[in-house]
Amino acid sequence: MTNIPETGRTPRVQIRLVVIQILVLSLLGTLGGRLWYLQIREGAAYQREASGNHVQQVVDPAVRGDILDARGIPLADNETRLVVSASRTDLLKQKDDGKAVLAKLAGVLGLKAADVVQKVRLCDAKTPQPCWNGSPYQPIPITDEATPKQALQIRERAEDFPGITAEPEAVRRYGAPGKSNTSQVLGYLSPVTDDEIQKAKDTDSPYLRSDMVGRSGLERQYDKELRGKAGVTRYEVDNLGRVIGRAKADPAESGSNLVTSIDSRVQRVAEYELDKAMKVARQQFDKITGTNYKADSGAVVVMEAKTGRIVAMASAPTYDPNVWVGGISAKDYKTLTGKNSDYPLLNRAIQGQAAPGSTFKVISTAAAVEAGYDFDGRYPCTSSYSVGSQVFKNFEGESFGPIPLGRALEVSCDTVFYYLADQQWKKDGGINPKKGQPKDFFYKAAHQFGLGKETGIDLPNEVTGRVPDRQWKQDYWKANKDAWCKYGKKNGSYVEMIAYENCLEGNKMREGDSINYSIGQGDTLVTPIQEAVIYGAVANGGTMYQPTIGKAVISPDGKTVTPIPPKKTGRLPVSKATLKGMNEAFAGVVTRGTAAWKFGGWPQDKIALHAKTGTAEVYGKQTTSWLATYSKDYTVIMTIAQAGTGSGASGEAVRNIYSALYGVQGDGSIDNKKALLPQPQKTLPKVRTDGTVVAPKIVGDPAKDVEAAQKNNATNAEDDQPAATAPTDNTNSNTRRRPRRRGSRRTRT
Repeated sequence: MTNIPETGRTPRVQIRLVVIQILVLSLLGTLGGRLWYLQIREGAAYQREASGNHVQQVVDPAVRGDILDARGIPLADNETRLVVSASRTDLLKQKDDGKAVLAKLAGVLGLKAADVVQKVRLCDAKTPQPCWNGSPYQPIPITDEATPKQALQIRERAEDFPGITAEPEAVRRYGAPGKSNTSQVLGYLSPVTDDEIQKAKDTDSPYLRSDMVGRSGLERQYDKELRGKAGVTRYEVDNLGRVIGRAKADPAESGSNLVTSIDSRVQRVAEYELDKAMKVARQQFDKITGTNYKADSGAVVVMEAKTGRIVAMASAPTYDPNVWVGGISAKDYKTLTGKNSDYPLLNRAIQGQAAPGSTFKVISTAAAVEAGYDFDGRYPCTSSYSVGSQVFKNFEGESFGPIPLGRALEVSCDTVFYYLADQQWKKDGGINPKKGQPKDFFYKAAHQFGLGKETGIDLPNEVTGRVPDRQWKQDYWKANKDAWCKYGKKNGSYVEMIAYENCLEGNKMREGDSINYSIGQGDTLVTPIQEAVIYGAVANGGTMYQPTIGKAVISPDGKTVTPIPPKKTGRLPVSKATLKGMNEAFAGVVTRGTAAWKFGGWPQDKIALHAKTGTAEVYGKQTTSWLATYSKDYTVIMTIAQAGTGSGASGEAVRNIYSALYGVQGDGSIDNKKALLPQPQKTLPKVRTDGTVVAPKIVGDPAKDVEAAQKNNATNAEDDQPAATAPTDNTNSNTRRRPRRRGSRRTRT
């Protein structure tokens, strides 16, 4: 007998057949389900996508809105240029990836072949600028300065230049009206990236691949309003790419125009005077370092005291924003961002941080009064102030005897503020206060004055500055303790001893910390725009405003005007009586104090100016110059890095800015016809029925006109004195002023 079944198949074979049948049925079921999903469930969606394969889009870029000054003069607008672009997609279809075409194109345009190749390569982590940071599917501009002859060569020999186009396009232009550059305020544009397109696709302001977007300044801050909306026309095409009909067309919508509070005439004067002051400072000898002052950077802010609107804002070194138009070259990019560039892209008015020096005494004065010290009391202005073995000196050992706080502001007596801060430090419990004991009036006042946080100005990337209070010291100590302990030495160099002390007690508020802090030294950092807000509030009676540059947004047709009103942010923690005393003291700085030698002959009875000078010491660098001033209408703040004293480096420049505003001549007379802005501009420029803005004609160079007016009149004897010193832009610098065991010097502020 046999155990083989009649089928001739063993049980094992039968099992295998069943498994195979199950697998086949499963595959058929999966395939059927997938077909149902594709054809029934998602059929409509795929049909739409398939029809899209037969639709080609033609993008008509929107005309970007203009950025106008307060009188309607364009600071940034558009002009039509012949733009030569390359399609990266078409180039990569060629055997040599388009190298021969690009070399031939470079010959026609008169450019270097290497420069052209660099412009079409894509940016990534390993590829330095210049490169293309936009979408790889978007035409890449090679130049926007093609001549009609060059464009004609390319278009007539299209077979020799596959993937290359030459078309007239609207290109951004920064016209610098009246030679006012305004670069850091305006910013610049660059193409949108794929990541930005993805992030914005579900927002109310999506990007198209052809869009140029703002990267800094007003171009970035108001990009949504300025950009507009590109037009898209969709054409139906056959499988050979031939147009067989038009599916849909969305017309382009031009961007809105932005009216700013910037007056291009005052802007030009501010830029000119800042540049001139820095050049003069470089000719002055610094006795401390034994070299001339470097005066390597600076900033100036002109602000309406009663609204916070910015009339002018200049930063040095500066640059031409037009270098970004059409793609930046390797040479220009290195000039702007290289190691030796001093970073002109920085707007030092809002991003330059430095110790404020004696301009900080406005806060120390308010804090002292809040702590219970009488404004009109008498405090010792001695030649020096000693704490153990440490000696904190006044300027050149000057001594004025017992004086009130107002007089201490006028002559910038450091030892008065040393004394007040030290006395309060002791009242707060010294280096080891009891829990809840410290009142910290001096540190709380700084926060109440708006320091240690952004002012909220309508520009991107504003920095906060720094108030080195107890919480900051604790956090900073935790972050740096290990490095200090490793590097510090008890009897080493000055820097090593500081590190040693910080290792042991860097988290504690030491006596020297409070003393240095009272005159704006140590770890305190402020920005020019913060000082403008503070002194503007003193000028207007105590109200702090959020500084603004945008004044109104006007729709392309001119029918809709959206004002950007001033915004109050708080009040100074100062009584009316104290404010009155401060005002009198700051007026005294101009007439008989530390700035008097630069303002001799000024018509103070007609146009009262107020000022506070400041000179901040920075370890390893020359002193930073600060000059904070205000009139009834304006606040003018100027700072110059590594330039010397506040009045010496900036006094003449600030005086000339006020002369331009009010028409003050060199002999002290006032010519109203030459006054650029004797009172703040309150109205907006007129808009025509077609949406264009009425702007006055630009005549002459305001800065040269002011200089000529000064030279044509009698000059004051004080104006012949050498500019003493200038300030340093200490962006992110470590400003330490701790004389410690070796005593200290004090530069007059």
